[in-house]
Amino acid sequence: MLYSALINVMVKAARRAGRSLKRDLGEIEHLQVSLKGPANFVTKADRRAEEMLYEDLAKARPGYGFIGEEGGTREGADKSHTWIVDPLDGTTNFLHGIPQFAISIGLARESTVIAGVIYNPANDELYIAERGKGAFLNDQRLRVAGRRQLNECVVACGLPHIGRGDHALANREMAALQNKVAGFRRFGAASLDLAFVAAGRLDGYWERNLSPWDIAAGQIMVREAGGLISDIGGNDDALKTGDVVCGNEFVHGELVKILKPLDR
Repeated sequence: MLYSALINVMVKAARRAGRSLKRDLGEIEHLQVSLKGPANFVTKADRRAEEMLYEDLAKARPGYGFIGEEGGTREGADKSHTWIVDPLDGTTNFLHGIPQFAISIGLARESTVIAGVIYNPANDELYIAERGKGAFLNDQRLRVAGRRQLNECVVACGLPHIGRGDHALANREMAALQNKVAGFRRFGAASLDLAFVAAGRLDGYWERNLSPWDIAAGQIMVREAGGLISDIGGNDDALKTGDVVCGNEFVHGELVKILKPLDR
């Protein structure tokens, strides 16, 4: 399939960094006998992947700014374009050898994300989206699922854990939804949760306290697949608030209706 020059740049960068991560994943099982070894190794793998992405993207688009999870913000001469990058989304999964992790690359023009690539090198699934041109998984066009009854829907979420998140609020949210949906899933990689919604594998997804690099590429993926994505209050503010809810028009609306009143 023919993609734009911009998408080709993003895919090339993601695949090169992905090869590095896949090699590193193969080393994880040999390090599990050490308490400190795996965590230190993954930190280095994460940083190495981000530097590879920065090198490739900066070479192809020299003036663009860059926001990365590891290296923070790097200003560019072109103030209107910014890469928003997570070199390893799903770090805990990666640390445990679970093949549910991804490289996520979004490109924002002014404040609007115009292109996204999400790549899981463990299974070679490549998701791409460009504004007005649709969303694809390995060249297959994506559409969000069409279910319109919550009791038929499988919904993904984030779950707070030790030292992170509002546990009481999460418990209220789960209680409000658990008798309304067919099932919950917690996969541990926000970018892939968003990609799964775009692919129709999941009917909906919500999570709080995310960062822009968790959301940017997945946001355009969902929209180009015909879905809706917003913050918990239903506003087009997810990149700023870090709270996200998405699905088809019906599922998105139902999730917002249930979750918004709990956020008080």
